[in-house]
Amino acid sequence: MIYTNATIKDIEGIRALQKKFHVDTVSDEDRPHGFVTTLFTEDQLADLIEKENGIVIAKDGDRVISYAMAASWEYWSVWPLFAFMIEDLPSIHYLGRRLSTENSYQYGPICIDTPYRGSHVLLKVFDVSREQMNRRYPVLITFINQINGRSVEAHTRKLGLEILKEFSFNRQRYFTLGYDTSVPVKGL
Repeated sequence: MIYTNATIKDIEGIRALQKKFHVDTVSDEDRPHGFVTTLFTEDQLADLIEKENGIVIAKDGDRVISYAMAASWEYWSVWPLFAFMIEDLPSIHYLGRRLSTENSYQYGPICIDTPYRGSHVLLKVFDVSREQMNRRYPVLITFINQINGRSVEAHTRKLGLEILKEFSFNRQRYFTLGYDTSVPVKGL
């Protein structure tokens, strides 16, 4: 297994995985095991790779089997949900600080192909992403749709993220979660 930053040539593999597990296209069989809610275009993925160095992938041979995305709030600000979260950041106190776009970043989505779930892929792809972003930000922030119980469980129990608050957006309920980027993931 190889864990590395994505390059432009990896976009096709990322998009295939994204399509397989997006909330609008995930199979009924896979839906209870988790899904992603943000659909990225090829141009958005290219910007995330080239401007933010913001996608870590796991590859089994030449096939992308997992990705974790992370970027500055500036990158995410064009999406209405993220703009909402940016406005709410100052209301969150975490690790002894009031959060801002300067001291935190947005992590996610993360996606893992079915045969690799339950393995160390989650821990490793998350930790490689966390380590890279720790150079720029002390705090990781993410959100998870409350109906995505598998993702909530994986992020809180396996990765150690803390639920900081709940919020509603577009008639959906979400958790805001945080993590100290100076702390390596346990279990590796």
